[in-house]
Amino acid sequence: MLAWEQARLDHAVADAFGFHALQLGLPEMDGLRANRMPHRWVASDSLIVPEALVLPPLDAELLTTQTAHQAIALHCEFDALPFPNASIDLVVLPHALELARDPHHTLREVERVLVPEGRVVIAGFNPASLWGLRQRAGRVKHGLGIHRDGPLFLPRAGDFLGYWRLRDWLRLLGFEVEAGRFGCWRPAFRSEQWLERFAWMDRVGDNWWPVLGSVYFLQAVKRVRGMRLVGLVRNEKRKTAAAPAVVASGRRAAAPSHTQAENPMEVET
Repeated sequence: MLAWEQARLDHAVADAFGFHALQLGLPEMDGLRANRMPHRWVASDSLIVPEALVLPPLDAELLTTQTAHQAIALHCEFDALPFPNASIDLVVLPHALELARDPHHTLREVERVLVPEGRVVIAGFNPASLWGLRQRAGRVKHGLGIHRDGPLFLPRAGDFLGYWRLRDWLRLLGFEVEAGRFGCWRPAFRSEQWLERFAWMDRVGDNWWPVLGSVYFLQAVKRVRGMRLVGLVRNEKRKTAAAPAVVASGRRAAAPSHTQAENPMEVET
């Protein structure tokens, strides 16, 4: 799952241009490593330093996009981001909405800080999958006091957001979803041997049952409706008006008063 998500994140952020990029949640993943923006932050709402993960190597075709700029660690609440309105060009949320205190408010904050035409990239667990079914069954057992042999397969905090539900949230906030994908169709086995036996499900899952993938990936763009003058129209308005043309009148002008005879008797004479 980590390899699949990291590959999707790398390809999604490689072509995102701008100056400011932000990652919310899961600081052990480097969702901005393939991005070229000079100012990058990785925000976390916890002061606990996570354990380092062994990330898969960056794709060879994306090595040229890697820069020397390092992301700055930031501690903040996801529903109160310390950035002004329309100041961030890219926001990456790897499972941040599932673990956030208020996922809907967090998404509204993301919309607030994004610039018009800014991009948001989201990765999350699919509740309508084999992993989601196992997670719900484990929660029921934990509630009944039956399951005591270890932690849940997936993080216990938060609720999983459905793929179509998240698309509706994005649409209501003015986002346009550009791409969406599912991945990781294998059952949630703890044994490496059983995971390898069901590796064929990942190869055929994208064609036969795509919406049942255990994780999903979304890319959306913030659209701001409005009207503005394009360059050619603005240049036309700046042109000065032409000089008014002289139009000849069709009426004959009256003779001046001093040319007329002052006394009509003198003309008869």
